[in-house]
Amino acid sequence: MRPPPATLESAPERVYPRAVRLAYHVMTSPVGLLFVAASPRGLRHVGFMDRKSIKRMIAVFSGTQTDLEWGASLLELKPVVDSLEGYFCGALDRVDVPLDVEGSPLQIAVWKELSRIPYGETRTYGEIARAIGQPRAARAIGTACNQNPVPIVVPCHRVIGANGALTGYAGGVSRKKWLLKHEARFRGKVESETADLFTITSGRAGSKRDAR
Repeated sequence: MRPPPATLESAPERVYPRAVRLAYHVMTSPVGLLFVAASPRGLRHVGFMDRKSIKRMIAVFSGTQTDLEWGASLLELKPVVDSLEGYFCGALDRVDVPLDVEGSPLQIAVWKELSRIPYGETRTYGEIARAIGQPRAARAIGTACNQNPVPIVVPCHRVIGANGALTGYAGGVSRKKWLLKHEARFRGKVESETADLFTITSGRAGSKRDAR
């Protein structure tokens, strides 16, 4: 006996993966135009545009992911923009927004430790390596700082060489110098509070970006 012919009613429903929506906005700042992007779970990217187009920034941050749906929205990024503007004018000592960053376990550990560096202070790569229990991983710490997906928010600019050299900042030495001078100027004038921004993390390994 032949089985009955398949019908639309009897066919199994195909489930398609839902695209991840990323809202983005371009804001002005004392260190140049910033491209900021967030998922519904938190801030995912901060990039220095450096004459790159929005299309280029989206391509860089998308990488090989095909499940991203980008949309311009100041409304959705307003808490991020307001917090960054507060930081730049010296009213806030940190950008207090939830994060949705992606990285390897080592990268996440490094970025968490960077977030613990007090406003207006610096640490060496070696000190960060020891703080996360990887005393021989100073070079890997430098790489993780360079791959920080949310510079300024996670303050990789506060990490310096053992000899005090301002090296290893993906945004360039001039920006690193400005950020450190800015914090030195307002240190003690704003309430310093350390918060754990890493309430939301993703385990997918991060990759080096050229947009920061």
